Amino acid sequence: MPQTLITHLPHNFVWGSATAAAQIEGAAHNDGKEDSIWDAFARVPGAIAQGDTPEVAVDHYNRMPADVEVMKRIGLQSYRFSTSWARIKPGDREVNKKGLEFYSRLVDELLDANILPWLTLYHWDLPQALQEKGGWANRDTAYRFRDYAATVHEVLGDRVDHWTTFNEPLCSSLIGYAAGEHAPGLQDPRAALAAVHHQHLAHGLATTALRELAAQPLEIGITLNLTNAVPNDPTDAVDLEAARRIDALWNRMFLEPILLGAYPVDLLDDVRDYGLAELILPGDLQTISAPIDFLGVNHYHDDNVSGHPLPAGTPAGLQPTPSLKSSPFVGSEYVTFPSRDLPRTAMGWEVNPSGLRTLLVRLTQQYPTLPPLYVTENGASYDGDVVIDGRVSDPERAAYIRAHVEAVNDAVADGADVRGYFLWSLLDNFEWAWGFDKRFGIVHVDYDTQVRTIKDSGLEYASIIAEHTSVHA
Repeated sequence: MPQTLITHLPHNFVWGSATAAAQIEGAAHNDGKEDSIWDAFARVPGAIAQGDTPEVAVDHYNRMPADVEVMKRIGLQSYRFSTSWARIKPGDREVNKKGLEFYSRLVDELLDANILPWLTLYHWDLPQALQEKGGWANRDTAYRFRDYAATVHEVLGDRVDHWTTFNEPLCSSLIGYAAGEHAPGLQDPRAALAAVHHQHLAHGLATTALRELAAQPLEIGITLNLTNAVPNDPTDAVDLEAARRIDALWNRMFLEPILLGAYPVDLLDDVRDYGLAELILPGDLQTISAPIDFLGVNHYHDDNVSGHPLPAGTPAGLQPTPSLKSSPFVGSEYVTFPSRDLPRTAMGWEVNPSGLRTLLVRLTQQYPTLPPLYVTENGASYDGDVVIDGRVSDPERAAYIRAHVEAVNDAVADGADVRGYFLWSLLDNFEWAWGFDKRFGIVHVDYDTQVRTIKDSGLEYASIIAEHTSVHA
C-alpha cells in the first residue's frame, strides 16, 4: 500500500463523500414530490446541456440501499447528503410523509452501515411554487425555510446530529439570480443580492430553531464555496482592486455576516447601487450570526483575477450551453479571469492543490473565532471515464484527490483546525447546467443501465482512508 504524508490529520478525522438530492435521486414526480426550480429550469429550452433533466438522474431514490453498500465498500465514515424541500413539502404546503420516510430509511441504512449521516437542508432545489412568489428575492422565503428545517428535524432529529443549513449560497443566489446559469435562471442583480441576504437570514432562523427543538446537542453549520482571489499582477493596482472585489463578493459577503455579524464595508460600497443595504432590517445580523459549530469549506480551484480586459483572441471559457449569461459578480462585472499555466480539469478549472492549503490557513489566521473546519466538497471532473473489463481507470482524478488530501494535511500542520474531508462526488450524476456531460464521481454510473462501478479513484480514496486508519490504530 503506498504511503501518503497525512500524519498531521487528527486520529478522529472524518472521511466522507457528498451528493445532492436533485443530482442523484430522480423520482422527480413520484410519491408526492412536485417541481423544484431545477425541474422547472430543465424544461426551459437551452438551459441544460443536451436537454438533460433530473427526472431520473441516477435513480438513487430507488437504489438507495445498494448505494449505501457501495459507500461501505469504499470505507466511508460519513455521507453528506441533502434533503429535497420539494419532496418533503411539495409546493411548500403540507408535509409529504412518503418523502420524509425515504430520508428516514436512508438514515437508518447509514447508521446500520456505521456511516455518520451529515444532512444538508438546502442544496439548491427550492420548491417551484415558492419561486413563483419571488423565491429567495422574497424575504418570506427565509421563514418558510425555517419551518421546513423544523419539519425535517421532527422526523430525523433523533438520529442525525450533524446539520448543514445551506450548501454554497453563492451559487443559488449570484449564479442563479444574476448570471442566469443556474435555476431559476434570472439575470437580475438586485434580486441576486436580495437572495444572498434572505438566504443568510434563513440560515440564522433555521440555526436558532434547530437549537430550540433539539433534545440533545446538535452540530450545526453552513457550507460555503470559497476561493483565493489571486491578482494576476500583484504589482498592478488595477489587478489588486479586482482581486479585492472578488474576495469581497465571493468570500467575505458570506463569511462575515455569519462569523462577525456584519457585511464588509467595502462590499456594501461596491454594490451600493443594487439595494443590499436597504434589505438589512434591525435584528437581521444578530439572527444571521447565531453561533455555529463548524464551517464547511467547498474548494475546487483558485481564481486568477484581473481588472483589465482579456487579450484579443483569448479563447472563451467553457460554458454548458450557448444561451446568453451575465456576470454573477454584481457591481464588478468588468473583472476578468486570465488563464495561468496550470493543468485543468474537464470543467476548465485550474488544478492547484496548494491553493486549498492557502485558503484553510488564511481562514484560520483571519477569523479568530472561526469554528472547526470541514472540507465538505473537493473533487474533479475528467473526460474518458469508461468501464473496461469491470474497471474505470481515472489516474488524473486519483492524483487530484491524493494531492488535495495532502494539502489539507499541510494546512493542519500550519495550524488550521480541519476535522474532515468529504470528496465530491460519490456518484456520477446530473451536473446542474452541464446535465450528464461532466462526471465528478468516484463511482461510475452507466446512465442507461444505472450500473455502478467503483473507479480507480474510488479505490485510491479507500486506500487513503485505510492508510490514515492504520496510522492511528
